[in-house]
Amino acid sequence: MRILLVEDDELLGEGIKTALDREGYQTDWLKSGLQAKQALSTEAFELVILDLGLPDIDGIEILTGVRKSGVDIPILILTARDAVEDKITGLDSGADDYLIKPFELSELKARLRALGRRRHGHVEPVIEHGRITYNPASLEVTLDNKLIDLSRRETTLLVEFLNNPNRVMSKAKLEDVVYGWDIEVESNSIEVHVHHLRKKLYSSIIKTIRGVGYKLESHEK
Repeated sequence: MRILLVEDDELLGEGIKTALDREGYQTDWLKSGLQAKQALSTEAFELVILDLGLPDIDGIEILTGVRKSGVDIPILILTARDAVEDKITGLDSGADDYLIKPFELSELKARLRALGRRRHGHVEPVIEHGRITYNPASLEVTLDNKLIDLSRRETTLLVEFLNNPNRVMSKAKLEDVVYGWDIEVESNSIEVHVHHLRKKLYSSIIKTIRGVGYKLESHEK
């Protein structure tokens, strides 16, 4: 899952990004409201963590702008504003959740998992696809109840497929999900990750749509 983190506090932002990257998220971190507005108008994210007290634009302005544009991406407000009126304003402006600083990273991660399930229509805390099961809380992937050892990026790629089982996804889209902005991507990186997933799970799990991208197969062939 590709997350946009909008937080101007260097120490807090770095801590959140590091923790979420370890959880298998691809976290793109911005420190100003203007940067966030630009990114949200040009890039595709699956979830936003938004600080309200930004140095240039109040987070509520960003939030209302996103909702007025018709974008329904889940947005979690992360702020020190703890008054009931502030919470009401944030939620009524279109936020999906509201977390007060200081907070425990474990609670933030649990809230993100809940928002992710809601976005992709998963009722259960684990994702099942035929013989494959993914547990977001433990980051474990199993095949026929046997634990499969996947790298962080392989897991990120697999989860993107699991969350979009009937969708053909382009190589460029998958590169954004797996790498974001931070890393120079080799031209064959996605092909290598797909190869590893086929080898570790089963060969027909991901179908290549020539000239278009890749698609998760509905069942093993």
